[in-house]
Amino acid sequence: MSENINDPVNPGRRSVVAGLAAGTVAVAAGLPEPVAAQSGSTAWGWPQPYQKVSDKSVAWLKDKGWWPLGLGWQPPWSGQNAVMAVLDKQGFLAQRGLESKLTAFTSGPALNEVFISTRIQVGVGGNFPLNSLVDNKIPLKVISIICPNLRHHVIVPPDSPLKSVKDFKGGKNGEPYVIGIATGSSSEFYFQMMAGLNGINIGKDVVLKNMPPPEQLLMPKGIDAVVPWDYTCSLMLNERKNGRSIDVSYAYNIYQGSIYVRQELVDNVPDVVQALTDAIVEATLWLRLNVEPAVNAMMEDANLKNAPRTLLTQQLIEYNNWYKPTYLYPIADFWAKENERIAKWLFDNKRLKTAFTQKDFSSVFAPQFMKATFDRLGWKIPTVPPTVPAGWAGKLGELPYPAYDTILTMKGPQAFPEKGDLTKPFTFNGQTVTPA
Repeated sequence: MSENINDPVNPGRRSVVAGLAAGTVAVAAGLPEPVAAQSGSTAWGWPQPYQKVSDKSVAWLKDKGWWPLGLGWQPPWSGQNAVMAVLDKQGFLAQRGLESKLTAFTSGPALNEVFISTRIQVGVGGNFPLNSLVDNKIPLKVISIICPNLRHHVIVPPDSPLKSVKDFKGGKNGEPYVIGIATGSSSEFYFQMMAGLNGINIGKDVVLKNMPPPEQLLMPKGIDAVVPWDYTCSLMLNERKNGRSIDVSYAYNIYQGSIYVRQELVDNVPDVVQALTDAIVEATLWLRLNVEPAVNAMMEDANLKNAPRTLLTQQLIEYNNWYKPTYLYPIADFWAKENERIAKWLFDNKRLKTAFTQKDFSSVFAPQFMKATFDRLGWKIPTVPPTVPAGWAGKLGELPYPAYDTILTMKGPQAFPEKGDLTKPFTFNGQTVTPA
């Protein structure tokens, strides 16, 4: 793993070049040579014609007051923002007979409030916000994983004397260090877990001040460190250079971002959920072939219009194109096991009312929709996320985790499809690859 966490990867420059080069099918060793594209699919590999939702389901949504379908998204959250912007701007739901409306939020907790009220019926969230919804018995199902390996950093001012998170121990001149963080977010979970493993006492050595990412970006005076997630991390470290990283989150959590829907949709209009799942995967494929137009789609949003184009491009490559697209599959056993530890920790620290078991959390996932999508595309169902390499020395729940596949450890984007990834021929960008 790179020793330089202050300039993580400069994931910028090399990832952009490698990722743009990965905008075509990566034919790995052992696969047959690609043949001419078959008819019946788009340039980005989506089978035609589109499968439309039924008139009965549209009528149900209208009767429920859920027309257009309400989707929540978080523009400052990398990876997720590209998929949701492309899904909307390219009309991938409209092509399937669904009207939809995107509503922007700055964090998961803010989005959760509106999801709970049912004013939006589709949400996106990290591990802590998702656990909070489950704890409050909000009826939902996870249909897709999003944004693999989202980076969170502890960032201090450039002139800070702090060199490591261990320097927080003992506080500062008899007072605790003040940490700006979005409480209730995946950043808080990372920081709390890191603090526990490093002997840092929250409330004595440090205090957490609730602060949304846009405010953290400014590195306000009186704040000793902030704990944002990308893209705010990269904007501070690589663009504005108004902060320095002293820790990164990979060792404490295999990050799970999720797209989830109201349980009522699964129970009453499953074809709507299937259309949404298909649109998520199609958007993922489209932006692999159309990096610059995907960035344009993001920059149409008021929250992102002033973001540096180079930053949005780098973030898209890191969180959308760096890993095999099979990361989207909600592998219930794997993620439930990882969430069991998260839920236990949150319960022990009185942040949740219930300590969920792996079995409890498995019921939150609805992989049948993504399975149907993968079956249609001819993608093999994965048993572990593509971020976990074969022979990984780690064990879920035993921290700190040894290195796994991240942008800090990989030399380039993962090839797809490789041998064993396909169950039938798959066409992308004019090439058809057959399974070996």
